[in-house]
Amino acid sequence: MEKWVLFALVSMVFAGFTSVIAKLGLTGISGELGMTVRTCFVFCFVLMFAAVSVDRDELWSLTRQNFFWLGLSGVATAVSWVFYYKAIKMGQVSTVALIDKGSFIVAVLLAWLILGERMTGRVILGTALILAGLIVVSRK
Repeated sequence: MEKWVLFALVSMVFAGFTSVIAKLGLTGISGELGMTVRTCFVFCFVLMFAAVSVDRDELWSLTRQNFFWLGLSGVATAVSWVFYYKAIKMGQVSTVALIDKGSFIVAVLLAWLILGERMTGRVILGTALILAGLIVVSRK
């Protein structure tokens, strides 16, 4: 197994835990407050992780373009989290998490349009199946 596949699988498992744990943490508080507390923990953990794993010399290789695109990604993440926390506060985690994973469809389309990634039959079929699953689970 390639290393990046292992990393993606670990990410998948922890992302699944995140939704359920967050729902438990929102008991008695607003989604906004819960997201704020969670983000503080994420910030501290990521800083500690970077302090251990990022070579100090690499900091000097950051460009304005890196800051722009990563900053824009951070804004998109923040907007996603705001609405995700509102959704899991009010809805079922299983449904909200699946709809959120519909972001795969958006990512595939944007990767094709912006990055020029190939749209193979396998990718189109997989994307269609994910969309079908999303529709089935999200309907009452």
